[in-house]
Formats: sequence, C-alpha cells, structure tokens
Amino acid sequence: MIPIQHIHPMLVHFPIVLIYALAVIDVVALARGQAVTRRSGAGTISTFVALAAGAFAIATWFFGGLALDHAEAAGFSSEIAEIHESLGGITAVAFLIWGVVRLALWVRNRELGPASIAVPMIEIAGAVLVTTTAYYGGLLVYDLGVNVSRAAVGG
Repeated sequence: MIPIQHIHPMLVHFPIVLIYALAVIDVVALARGQAVTRRSGAGTISTFVALAAGAFAIATWFFGGLALDHAEAAGFSSEIAEIHESLGGITAVAFLIWGVVRLALWVRNRELGPASIAVPMIEIAGAVLVTTTAYYGGLLVYDLGVNVSRAAVGG
C-alpha cells in the first residue's frame, strides 16, 4: 500500500503540466484563428484539458492536506507549509472553476470573438499561480525535507 503522504507528490505534476499545456494549446489555436470555446477539435481538446487540470488540482490539494497532517503529526511546523497549503487551495479552486466555466462555454458552443484573447491570458495567470505554489512546495521538500527520507551520504 502506498503511504498516504506519498500520493500528493505523485499527483502534483499533473495540474502543473495540464495548465501549461492548456495555455500553449489555446495560444496556438487562437493564433491559427480557431475558437477554443466551441465544440470544435481545438475547443474540445482545450475544454477537457481544462477540466482535467481542475480535477487533478482538487485531488492534489486534498492529498496535500493529508500529507501536511501526516507531517504535523510527526512534529513538523512551518510558515512555508501554511503558505503552500493556502496557495494550493486557491489554485485548486481556481482551476476547478475555470474548468467548469470552460465546460459551460463548450456546451453552449459560444464563440467569444475578440474577447477570446482573455482565455489564454487567464490560463497564463493560472500558470503563474501554479508556479508560485510549486515554488513553496519545492522549499518544503528540498530545503526542509518534509515527508522525505534522507539518503545516506557516502554510504
């Protein structure tokens, strides 16, 4: 059985990659004149990548909370962990809402016209948010060693 505190690091790369991929997909599609909010090839792919980013972000946030509970039960405490947890919650909710908005636009088969430029701009902002969240997660692991077994040096 996989220890519960290891599930978060297994999932965490999915929402990161998906939001970056989503921004790239939408920038390229819009540059080619394709609507990303309609039931077209590009629109369908984009919409379901947005939904996957939201779903993985929620799962990652949930298991991150369990991993933090595990670390705190072992005596860990850090302001960095609180920042990471808060940013993780904001990121997860934002990605979930964005996925639902994108699904609603796709279901309604709506073209946004000139306002379409807002779609990749929102996703780029999401990429900045997830990068900031990941930075604090990296501090937890690489600087503080939370939930990580230290390898023997020179052994």
